[in-house]
Amino acid sequence: MSPWLSPARKFGKELYFSNLKDGQSVESPFVARFGASNVGIVPAGKTVGNHGHLHLLIDTPLPVDLKKPLPFSANYIHFGKGQMEALVDLSPGTHTVRLLLANYAHVLYFVYSEELTIMVTKQNKGVTPASVLGSPRVFVMQPAAGSTVYAPFRMALHASGFNLSHSAANAEGTGYFRVNLQRTGSKGEAIDLKGGQTEFWLAPPKGEYLVLLEWVSNDNGKVQASAKAISFSVQ
Repeated sequence: MSPWLSPARKFGKELYFSNLKDGQSVESPFVARFGASNVGIVPAGKTVGNHGHLHLLIDTPLPVDLKKPLPFSANYIHFGKGQMEALVDLSPGTHTVRLLLANYAHVLYFVYSEELTIMVTKQNKGVTPASVLGSPRVFVMQPAAGSTVYAPFRMALHASGFNLSHSAANAEGTGYFRVNLQRTGSKGEAIDLKGGQTEFWLAPPKGEYLVLLEWVSNDNGKVQASAKAISFSVQ
């Protein structure tokens, strides 16, 4: 384990939309990106501790009976492969969205995001998913390139077009993040997030850093994708 890792500043499990805010206006279809704090992602049908997979609720309240499996419908979108994002196509008007975490059998854990209200101003017809989602890739969402941060700080990651999983689940077609941190004038650190995490906390020494994010296959341990290196400083 890297000595630069730091305990999370919040200890409860949380889900959130990393690119949407309450009251935001969007054109449809749009991409909703998912993040998870203090919990890893595991595809449906797999069990690793209290980790789970995500569901998107659209225009519907939380289920009344939390012991029953979540239904499959237009209002309950399941992401059982370990996806970190969704292409959402909604009609013009006001809509609500919320993320839920469920176990291998789609039974809800008591972990969910805040409900967001989204205003769809226009629904674009004939749009291909690829034109909205872009090509498969990984990238660092936080900290921003060229920024200055103070330890401890959160590093948030995203994978588009790849399926995330805790490596212990042995789920085919999934992977995990590897973060290579290079510090000017000093030995760097390579951190493998094999627990299916979308984020982690760091408290490295002060200095200038270069970060290379990689996506590693759970099938064969090979790097499938690399992000453009970004730099930031720690004060």
